[in-house]
Amino acid sequence: MTSRVPVLLSTSSVFPERTAAAFQLAAALGYDGVEVMVWTDAVSQDAGALKGLAEHYGVPVLSVHAPCLLVTQRVWSPDPWERLRRSAELAETLGAPTVVVHPPFTWQREYARTFAEGLAEIEGRFDGLRFPVENMFPVRMAGRQFVPYVPGWDPTEVGYSSYTLDLSHCAASHIDSLDLADRMGAGLAHVHLGDGTGEGRDEHLVPGRGTQPCAELLRSLAGRGFTGSVAVEVSTRGAKSRAVREADLREALAFARQHLGTPSPVDA
Repeated sequence: MTSRVPVLLSTSSVFPERTAAAFQLAAALGYDGVEVMVWTDAVSQDAGALKGLAEHYGVPVLSVHAPCLLVTQRVWSPDPWERLRRSAELAETLGAPTVVVHPPFTWQREYARTFAEGLAEIEGRFDGLRFPVENMFPVRMAGRQFVPYVPGWDPTEVGYSSYTLDLSHCAASHIDSLDLADRMGAGLAHVHLGDGTGEGRDEHLVPGRGTQPCAELLRSLAGRGFTGSVAVEVSTRGAKSRAVREADLREALAFARQHLGTPSPVDA
């Protein structure tokens, strides 16, 4: 029997609604759990509040996304190591096995200089937690391209113990997610499920609405020996109503379950 891959709802998928709305929608739609994007919403930073939401709605937090975005550089601390340590403590408290991490920005020179060694040290300190480094993408502006990450957007060029594969970022990078998954190998520990058209920007479309081989990637996970989770990370900020947002998130979940070949919890 194929082991069941949990499908999580990233709290970023309900933006501009706040963290609590993701728990409500995850429960209503039948997601297996939630990935908490730690950002400026105070609830996303509060272990007690998150525990309360998980218990109230019956959906566990199974992944924590460290505050690595431009808009979260002051969450908890301006020190990126402190933010990562706090993320690990949050995950440990909530019983989440995964802490998603981005590569350093180019201006984080000291952080970048010691990133690989420091990440390995934190992994050793928090037994049972994985810190999969996420693939990013080059930025294109006014016909020019630059990479805001050190040493680049592709973490496999450095080599880490585990990786997060983001399919929308693959589209923005003009690469095939299956090829990147091959390079990640046994280190593939987590998937951000979205889609993109390859227009050079990060779109986070509902899977199946872009050009990435989302279905093939999901179907390949069992053969890759994948033991992690898949988090739906799509943009619904343009949704005209809660009903439209809910429909998009229901479609994304159905897509994931269909191509993972695993039943819903009700049918299992």
